[in-house]
Amino acid sequence: MRVLVTGWPSFLHGEATAGDVLAMEAVRGALAGNGVRCDVAWSPVFRPGGLDLGRADPARYTHLVFACGPLHGRQIEELHRRYAGCARVAVGVSVIDPDDPAVTGFDAVLARDTPAAAPRHDLAALPPTPSVPVAGVVLAPGQAEYGTRRRHDRIERELTEWLGARECARLPLDTRLDPRDWRLFTTAAELESALRRLDVVVTTRLHGLVLALKNGVPALAVDPVGGGAKVTAQARAWSWPAVVTVPERGGPERGETEREGPLLDPRELDRWWEWCLSPEGAGRAPALPPDGSMIGELMDVLGAR
Repeated sequence: MRVLVTGWPSFLHGEATAGDVLAMEAVRGALAGNGVRCDVAWSPVFRPGGLDLGRADPARYTHLVFACGPLHGRQIEELHRRYAGCARVAVGVSVIDPDDPAVTGFDAVLARDTPAAAPRHDLAALPPTPSVPVAGVVLAPGQAEYGTRRRHDRIERELTEWLGARECARLPLDTRLDPRDWRLFTTAAELESALRRLDVVVTTRLHGLVLALKNGVPALAVDPVGGGAKVTAQARAWSWPAVVTVPERGGPERGETEREGPLLDPRELDRWWEWCLSPEGAGRAPALPPDGSMIGELMDVLGAR
């Protein structure tokens, strides 16, 4: 007996959701736990280099299991044709039309919801998952005022490519407030409430750094201006060490090209990432917390005290 575990994340033009992937892992874990040999087929878009349906030879398998999602559509019907010699079972699926060929092609259907029976728990609830760091990502816009020293586009591209390879939950955040757009915060309190729940903030924006430190969250700050500007200056004001400054160089307007190499050193980013998540970084209070002296000076200038 050898089972091929499939689902919507198996299809080249399918969709990989967390629920689908967890349901497939629940099936794989149960089979392995019972000593049954099994493989899992993934879309080459979702898992490049993994086993895909094109390389999963039907002759190698006695059974095919399809986990999670709706039983509907051409791709599932094609699965029936390709694996016609296998016993085919659907589990944890939604049955919309019991007479759909995508449904009737299975030898057995163990549905999570169907018109003919009471609903059952979804399989995604079964596999345990480890906790990973939750990283807020706050990026600065173009900031044209810095002219030829701007490195925002390249810094953002290199930083997000590096961050995409980290095992963490990335949460894009914007410091802009706009009551017209539900995707944005309406008040500073909403933004700061989100920040307090993070493990780390990765930012190229001054207020990404400031509001993280204000709320006791370590920040890995990258100044997107060549030679350093307000992000670097603010890190210095707080005596916060985890700031990366790129060389000024010439800038694109002065002939600088990407052929000169990356602006960011992944090893330096790795080092500050690990430090921010360590007890030393996560537990460190800024050496120079805000003292409000500027407000006092303002009151003096205005003659208000």
